[in-house]
Amino acid sequence: MRYGLGVPVPQVETPAAPNQILQFVASAAIIASALTTVRPLGTSGWALAAAILLPLNCLFLAMRHLPARVLPDRPAVIWLVVAAFAVAALMTAASQGTAYLFAYFLAGHAGLRLQTRPAALVASLIGGLTALVLLIGIGPGESEIPWVIGLTTGLPVLIGMVNRSHRQALVSALEAARSSERAAKAEARSVLLAERARIARDVHDVLAHSLAGVNMQLELADALLETGDLERVRTATDRAHSLVKESLQQAQWTVHALREDTLPLLDSLTAMLDSSGHHDALTVTGEVGEIPAAAVQNLLRIAQESLTNAARHAPGGPVHLELDHRPGEIALTVTNGPATRAITNGTSSGMGLVGMRERVALLQGTLTVGPVTDGTDAGGWRVAAVVPA
Repeated sequence: MRYGLGVPVPQVETPAAPNQILQFVASAAIIASALTTVRPLGTSGWALAAAILLPLNCLFLAMRHLPARVLPDRPAVIWLVVAAFAVAALMTAASQGTAYLFAYFLAGHAGLRLQTRPAALVASLIGGLTALVLLIGIGPGESEIPWVIGLTTGLPVLIGMVNRSHRQALVSALEAARSSERAAKAEARSVLLAERARIARDVHDVLAHSLAGVNMQLELADALLETGDLERVRTATDRAHSLVKESLQQAQWTVHALREDTLPLLDSLTAMLDSSGHHDALTVTGEVGEIPAAAVQNLLRIAQESLTNAARHAPGGPVHLELDHRPGEIALTVTNGPATRAITNGTSSGMGLVGMRERVALLQGTLTVGPVTDGTDAGGWRVAAVVPA
């Protein structure tokens, strides 16, 4: 069994086909027996007829090894019917020998190769012709071959039918196993795509949060250089340095998330707010309990993206983060007030909100995003995520 991304992919093994060597050996033995026992063989009369019919029957018997793609069902019925008359004719022409074995094996092959109705008809024809030959007393060794031979020549068709049913069961089992393998591969691919999407969200969050902040501070420092306000330039560059350090911390968080390590939610949120310049902005309510690792990772990413958006679209505005522990769920709300400084036009991937919705959907939670219309933060923005805990 092969494994891919934690999903076992069964390996289908083709069941062994019927032992072709034994089949060829059986046919060769029948042909050899007929060549050594069927008599008379000559150049006139019944002996000539037997000499012609014997190789013809050997050819008909050898044709049972032809695959179905070479000899389809309709031609196979014609072949078996002609072979039945050829066997009866050989038994009529020869006075001794094992020509009747051709009839047994052809009847058995009819049951293996054909559907039930045509197989039964062919077997009845073979058995009827064999019995008729013995009945009219012109068959080989009437005193030595019991009547039961003629009456039971068609019975091997039952063995052929059983073998055909077994073969069809093997084919069905093989097809079912192949279908299972295809389904497992599709599931593995789905898991792979989901994993890629998760990594893409994490990489986006880290880059958007750190690089957007650094870009804004550098643009601010560049604008302040023209005014000659070196003190504010130094402040901006210090802030950029701080954001670079924060981006390193974010990279560590990303590695933890990709490895599915559990991070301390409260400590991580506090460090995130402090590095963004929003001190004492975290409010925790409810009884703190154990939170699943997946919920912690995604809540941190939602908070990170919300702070990035607040810094980009509402620079200087106050930010409040609330963490509410409820029975069976946990709610994270990030609210920012309106901007107090000029908004710098920057680039945005547009994937932040999409990523947050995907994260909440994976956790089977809810996400509410929209402007704040009342209170001290009116004119700002609010992101509220509720996920199972």
